[in-house]
Amino acid sequence: MEEAQRRALRRGRARLVAALRVAPLWEPLEQRGLFTRPMVEELQSAGSRGDQARQLVIDLETRGKRAFPLFLSILRDTGQGDLADMLMEECGHLPTPPQLGDLRPVELDLRGEKHRKSVSFPEHLSVPVQAESERPQVPPTPAQGSAVDQRNCNLVYELKSDPCGCCLILNNINFSQDSDLSTRAGSDVDCKKLEKRFKALSFDVLTLQDLPAQEMVLELQKLARQDHSALDCCVVVILSHGCQTSHIQFPGGVYGTDGKAIPVEKIVNYFNGSHCPSLRGKPKLFFIQACGGEQRDRGFVVDSDSPGDEAPGGSLESDATPFQTPAGNVDQPDAVASLPTPSDILVSYSTFPGFVSWREASSGSWYVETLDSVLEQYAHSEDLLNMLLRVANAVSAKGRYKQIPGCFNFLRKKFFFRCK
Repeated sequence: MEEAQRRALRRGRARLVAALRVAPLWEPLEQRGLFTRPMVEELQSAGSRGDQARQLVIDLETRGKRAFPLFLSILRDTGQGDLADMLMEECGHLPTPPQLGDLRPVELDLRGEKHRKSVSFPEHLSVPVQAESERPQVPPTPAQGSAVDQRNCNLVYELKSDPCGCCLILNNINFSQDSDLSTRAGSDVDCKKLEKRFKALSFDVLTLQDLPAQEMVLELQKLARQDHSALDCCVVVILSHGCQTSHIQFPGGVYGTDGKAIPVEKIVNYFNGSHCPSLRGKPKLFFIQACGGEQRDRGFVVDSDSPGDEAPGGSLESDATPFQTPAGNVDQPDAVASLPTPSDILVSYSTFPGFVSWREASSGSWYVETLDSVLEQYAHSEDLLNMLLRVANAVSAKGRYKQIPGCFNFLRKKFFFRCK
């Protein structure tokens, strides 16, 4: 979408959201190829009519240059020509509506025997394809520079603000005697590494240490209630003891210094589209260095060219605490429908749910040490998911006891950090 068209949408957003009749738009948006069925369903689940309209306007800005005139055409077709006129006035020029010949369906034959055995597909799918003259030209790859210069902008989150976002690090080292939780020696090493790393990645970093559960919640809610309109991203890092908890979407819990657990799911939901509107459509990243349970993984024997690393000298500790099933049946099916869709969220765990996460007093946790090293080497050239694969591969090769990090990914696009 051209910058003038983006500006028109932004300047007219308040009036557009107030007056837009969303319901008649869904079918034309899909039929005209502006959004796919899953994208329309995600928009419909955004909340109230106002929330749906806001998310629609935000998503329109990420579409191609034909999106603006196509959207105006749909507005007119659904009896909302006054809004189309308002947007054209804001834009300052009359865009040319797309011609019917610009989009041609291409039929994909999916009748192969292999497909019929596994899942039922329609025999033909009609996929709108732009005419040759309308296809965007791929710019030449620059000789030097970051991967940001080489990507498809429609599939990548834009980080243009400076700083690009807030980063909150909650680092719990010392726990109350009543909690029966040990001191997390080496966590200060992790904290310093990540504080330095995220500052280098253009984040405004706030570090807080040794907070009880209620104060952790208050700080997280405080961050979620901030106005992030001028920022492009948000990062939360939690370094603490952990445990298993009952959950619907995101497993695990983290402890405050008073020994009270906070479900990761609760933390993440403070920042979803319903509770944090100014981060709607923007990436929200969570890095959890804590145990997912108390199981110790000894691994299994494989043929390998390189032996697994033995842990360096020093005391090897875990962040594990036992899992206790909460009283009552808390996983009622009705609760699933009440949770907002967790779009634009990624939660990276230091270990697989149910297993311990290893940490050393001298060098910190395996997960943070590896994450910091990978970010230092590859953040200028690779997207986040690819880097997390590197972290998982490196950590899984360490030590006598085994550990493998993992993530729950609800990002809609690729995420590239912005390196200074």
